[in-house]
Amino acid sequence: MRLTSLLAFPSHPLTSSLRLLGSKSNSTEITSSGTVKMAAIVGSDPETMSSRSRVIDSHLHIWASPQEAATYPYFPGQEPTLTGDVDFLLKNMEEARVDGALIVQPINHKFDHSLVTSVLKKFPSKFVGCCLANPAEDGSGIKELENLVLESNYRAVRFNPYLWPSGQKMTNAVGKAMFSKAGDLGVPVGFMCMKGLHLHLAEIEELCTEFPKTTVLLDHAGFCKVPENGEAKLAYTQLMKLSRFPQVYVKFSALFRLSRTGFPYQDLSPLLSKVVSNFGANRVMWGSDFPFVVLECGYKEAKEAVTIIAKQASLSSSEMDWILGKTVMQLFPGQWVLP
Repeated sequence: MRLTSLLAFPSHPLTSSLRLLGSKSNSTEITSSGTVKMAAIVGSDPETMSSRSRVIDSHLHIWASPQEAATYPYFPGQEPTLTGDVDFLLKNMEEARVDGALIVQPINHKFDHSLVTSVLKKFPSKFVGCCLANPAEDGSGIKELENLVLESNYRAVRFNPYLWPSGQKMTNAVGKAMFSKAGDLGVPVGFMCMKGLHLHLAEIEELCTEFPKTTVLLDHAGFCKVPENGEAKLAYTQLMKLSRFPQVYVKFSALFRLSRTGFPYQDLSPLLSKVVSNFGANRVMWGSDFPFVVLECGYKEAKEAVTIIAKQASLSSSEMDWILGKTVMQLFPGQWVLP
């Protein structure tokens, strides 16, 4: 029987309370070091109770349709080849019965957030924004981050290490300033380790150690594919070791990028089982990676896949509640409201 770890949530502008996080033993936290901590019991919190049935996509993208591109131009060289406008997204979400989503700023518009901002304003109870960190050497990205959080509905920020100036790391002065600022603002930082978690592990560990109040989201489980060699197995081990940082959460997202088989990606069952065992279901969240997933298996099927994988991994219905919605809802409290 798995014991879900109970961890205190990091600070956030909208909440400072500790919450109980779905454990069989509902008053303690068992840390990776064996320490036992007390956790606040939640039994009558309306938001927590209502979130059980909500399905929230923790990772997707949108970009302008060809007709919208005149108003919201693509970044040169990043013109999309897939349909990814918000109307297409809403159609897919309705069909899959997904209630809300975290929109991650796409590289197709790079640091021009105007399209996503317009969508956040139009659907304030449907979407939350994750902006893209601008690691410009002059430090202007720090103020850009603050403005996007305070003036628009951006409540997370993505660090793409491949946008940092050549030869520099996310732990340079600008990176640390933005990571610290995110903690001050109460917004999680998502890491995109597309070329391998091992390439950026030391940076992530350094930032987590130096700034423990900044929440971290590992996009697509750190891009740790199902292991077939020593290097992939090492990446799995490194991913699990990050669970020692209470601020680190895992997106079980873009399953087609992690699996070595086709839909429903059942070779990911051991990964999900290990992630939940190490992090606790309350630090794991499902994400589709729309619109890329549409051509891979379909949006609705992406949601079905995680259910199939979880069943194979013998996860409980409570753990699935966390993965499909409760985890991301607790990270962004008050965002997705009942109709």
